[in-house]
Amino acid sequence: MKFASPLIEGRLVSRYKRFFADIELPDGTVVTAHCANTGSMAGLKQAGSRVWIEPVDNPKRKLQYDWRIIEVCRGSKCALVGVHTAWPNKVVEEALNNQAIPELAGYDVLRREVKYGENSRIDFLLESVSKAPCYVEVKSITLSRTQGLAEFPDSPSIRATKHVTELTNIAKNGARAVMLYVVQRNDCNRFAIAADVDPKYQAAIDIAQKAGVESLCYSCVLSPEEITISHPLRIINH
Repeated sequence: MKFASPLIEGRLVSRYKRFFADIELPDGTVVTAHCANTGSMAGLKQAGSRVWIEPVDNPKRKLQYDWRIIEVCRGSKCALVGVHTAWPNKVVEEALNNQAIPELAGYDVLRREVKYGENSRIDFLLESVSKAPCYVEVKSITLSRTQGLAEFPDSPSIRATKHVTELTNIAKNGARAVMLYVVQRNDCNRFAIAADVDPKYQAAIDIAQKAGVESLCYSCVLSPEEITISHPLRIINH
């Protein structure tokens, strides 16, 4: 997925009130960008970090920039991390249309935001005349507390637990149900549920797996120009 506008590099001053981030541009100007990430963003708020923001072509918008990427460093090794939680759905849709996720290939119809369960919407519903329908829930991953290990969630999430429960019911009723974790960083080679962060989510996942819900995890390739699905990561079960 190529970005609509060239991203602008700056330095993070601070992220506050969940949706705001002050960014210092190369000329010293400080602008406030919208932060489309309601999670804790653990490890992604270090003042002085290089960040990239995108200008918004909408005069009615109060904030004229969106925060898109941050660079995080461990020692001499640095990686880019996408902080926009809506990106994974877009790159997954692109990948599904290009048959770039083998485990989810071979379906004839792709529908988005389809109502199901108890007042929920599935991110993707894949359908085919020769297969059972496949319900795919996408989650954005940015947390990495250990070198090479991506984790989810970064804070307790009632909503995420509800989605897992909904998928569990789908699997019990005979459809295919898939949790697809998308890691928006290129410095990880494995993935695990952060059970210490949200024990209730881990418990829901345990029940879901026994019911037949599948889990997939894919990494991304990021640059200031685009973000794309890359390769599968090994999932570590507790």
